[in-house]
Amino acid sequence: MTIHSTLKSSIAAALMLGAAGLGFVTQAANADALADITKAGTINVGVFADFPPFSSASADMSLKGYDMDVAQYIADTLKVKLNPVAVTGQNRIPYLNDHRVDILMSVGYSKEREQVIDFAAAYAPYYIAVIGPAAMSVKGKEDLAGKSIAVNRGTLEDTSLTEAAPASADIKRFDNYNSVIQAFISGQTQLMVVGNDVGAQVLAKQDALKPEQKFQLLTSPSHIGLNKNEDGLKKAVNDAIAKMLADGKLDESSKAWLKTPLNPDNLKD
Repeated sequence: MTIHSTLKSSIAAALMLGAAGLGFVTQAANADALADITKAGTINVGVFADFPPFSSASADMSLKGYDMDVAQYIADTLKVKLNPVAVTGQNRIPYLNDHRVDILMSVGYSKEREQVIDFAAAYAPYYIAVIGPAAMSVKGKEDLAGKSIAVNRGTLEDTSLTEAAPASADIKRFDNYNSVIQAFISGQTQLMVVGNDVGAQVLAKQDALKPEQKFQLLTSPSHIGLNKNEDGLKKAVNDAIAKMLADGKLDESSKAWLKTPLNPDNLKD
């Protein structure tokens, strides 16, 4: 075979590989997750398995919580079966990108995440709140002056409280949430600062203390994550969330699991 013939063969092979590659790209670009979900009759939803009150195992070992209410509503809207898939903070985005799940629950928006996934509507409030007994009047950060406040050391709660609190506030830092909660419940501190996921558990169980949310230090709602360029699925999810908001279903879930009415303002980034 001459050099000229060899070169022609190499070019032809390269063109064939290029065409195959283009075919793959076109096929990937034309992928439609919503159509795949409908065809399969199942939507695979990535959830944290131990994240109360958003999702955790109930007595019958099925997952229950705010996230599960929303996931089930989306599945019902699409007229498919819900298949919860347990994920972790480390593997959930790879699971989504590898199509092991169709959507992810409880995803906070960030510019870094936006590089690799898309975000559907915000559906769950996440905020950092000051919690105290009903009998104590605390309406804003200026009222923290002279108060003792429990917070989890080195967390976003700690940073938010440190920035907001007057110099005379007595911030007591603990190494975990159980210690923060115990310090507040036992009267070691007058107030505590936690996320609404932790706060809901305290609000639900302390009838004698009658704790309540005083005010919020930071709001960062949870979104539903999905792969990029899935416009059909994104619209379907957004429509389902809008309907839940309009017909009061999100408010019902908030009262049931977060122990507080849903404030739509908490769904704004």
